[in-house]
Amino acid sequence: MKTRIGLMGIGLDTYWGQFDGLLDHLKGYQSGIHQKIAGFSVEVIDAGMVDNPLRAREAASFFATHEIELLFVYISTYALSSTVLPIAQKVKVPVILLNLQPVAALDYTAFNRLNDRGAMTGQWLEHCQACSVPEIASVFNRSGIKYDIVTGYLQEEESWKEIEEYVHAAQVADRLRANRLGILGHYYGGMLDVYTDLTRQSAVFGTHIEMLEMCELKKWRDEVTPDEIKGKIEEFHTTFEVAPECTPDEITRAAQTAVALDKLVEAHGLGSMAYYYEGESGNDYENIVTSVIAGNTLLTGKNIPVAGECEVKNAQAMKILSELGAGGSFSEFYLMDFNDDVVMLGHDGPAHFAIAEGRVGLVPVPLYHGKPGKGLSIQMSIKQGPVTLLSVVEGKEGLFLLVAEGESVAGPVLEIGNTNSRYRFPLGAKAFMNQWSKQGPAHHCAIGVGHHASEIEKLGMILGVETVKVG
Repeated sequence: MKTRIGLMGIGLDTYWGQFDGLLDHLKGYQSGIHQKIAGFSVEVIDAGMVDNPLRAREAASFFATHEIELLFVYISTYALSSTVLPIAQKVKVPVILLNLQPVAALDYTAFNRLNDRGAMTGQWLEHCQACSVPEIASVFNRSGIKYDIVTGYLQEEESWKEIEEYVHAAQVADRLRANRLGILGHYYGGMLDVYTDLTRQSAVFGTHIEMLEMCELKKWRDEVTPDEIKGKIEEFHTTFEVAPECTPDEITRAAQTAVALDKLVEAHGLGSMAYYYEGESGNDYENIVTSVIAGNTLLTGKNIPVAGECEVKNAQAMKILSELGAGGSFSEFYLMDFNDDVVMLGHDGPAHFAIAEGRVGLVPVPLYHGKPGKGLSIQMSIKQGPVTLLSVVEGKEGLFLLVAEGESVAGPVLEIGNTNSRYRFPLGAKAFMNQWSKQGPAHHCAIGVGHHASEIEKLGMILGVETVKVG
C-alpha cells in the first residue's frame, strides 16, 4: 500500500464573495500541488480548501480517518491560524507549511496599470502566502506542534526538491513501522557499544522485533534440497565473481545456508536482521554461522539488510539507507591514510552488492578475525562518488541519528576478503574522525551511495529524534 500524505489548502472564506475568480485560481494552484506530490509514488489525501472553523473540524476527522503520515498545508492566501490549529492537534503528524507563491515576483508595472484597486487587491491576495506564515508558526510554537516550512514559488525546483525529500522521509518512516527486524543469536560478548534497548528501538522506529532461534535456521538448512543448492550456486555465480580458490565444498556449504536464510526470512516476514553466534568448535551451529556471509550479502542487496555482530542499531541504519535507495552496507573503521587524507572503512560481511564498484568477489578466508571458523567472504569496495554514512546512536537521552556526507575515492584497498573502501570528507580525515567519534556511536555504521543528509534530517523530524550532521 502506498504511503498516505495529507494535503489541504487554507484561506479565508470572507474573500470569496469579495474578489471574483480568487477561489478558483487558488484551487487551481492546489490541484497542481496535488498532482506533483502524487507523482512521488504516494497516495495524496486531499481535504480541499479549508477556509473556516467548521471546515477545519471536518478536515481533521477526514485526515484522522485516513491515517496520514505527514500533512502538507498549502497557504493559498492569508488564512486565520484558528483554521489549521485544530487539524494539527487532532491528526498528530508533522505539518509542513507550503509558503509557495504562484510566481517568483509580481510584474509590478502590469499590476499597477490595472487602475482598479479592488482587482489589484484580489491579485495581491493571490500572492500573499507569506502573510500567514509567522502567525501559524507562532501558534504552533505555543501549542507544541511539530512543523517545518517550505518557502518559495510553485515552479521553483529547489522548493520541490525539499517537498520530495519530505515525501521520501515519510515513506521511510512508514516502512520502518511496517518492518520486522529479526535477531538471530546474541551480541558479541563485551562489545558494549553495540548493546541497545530493544523497547526503545520499537518505540522510536515502530519496528517489530522478532527473536529467532539457531535451531530453526538449522531445521530449514537440513531440509534444503540439491536442486535448491544448485539454484543458489547459480545465483552466486551471477551476482559474484567467484574466486577459483573457492572449493566446491565451501560453495555448497554457503549455498545451503543461503537457501535456509531465505526461508527463515520468508517464514517470519523479515525486512532486516541482526545476527551473531559462535558455538562450540565443530558444532552444527558453528558450521551454519561460519557460512552465512554470502547469503546475508544477497539478502542485503535485496532490501533486507543484515548486520553482523548483532548490531541492531546498524541494521536500522542500513534499512533507512536501503529505503532511501542508497544501499546501506555494513562497515566499521579500518584504518586511516594520512598521506591521502582518507579514512578506510569496511567489514568482513555482509555487504551490499548492489552498490559495489565493479564486480563483487566471493573469496575464501582462512579465518574470521575475532570470530571462530573460516569460510567464504566478500571482497568489494563501495561505488566511487558521493556517499552518506549513517549511525543510529543510543545516547544518554535516547536515540538520535548521526550522519555525514563524503566521497568514496579511488586508491589501494586491503585485499583480505573484506569489504573496504577509501573515503574523503570535506573537513579532513582527522577532524572527521574526532567529531564523528565524540558523538558516541557504536563502532559500526551504514554506508550508502549518494548524499542523503537532508532527507535523513527530515526523517528525524518526522520520527521526533535529533539528527546530528558531522561536517
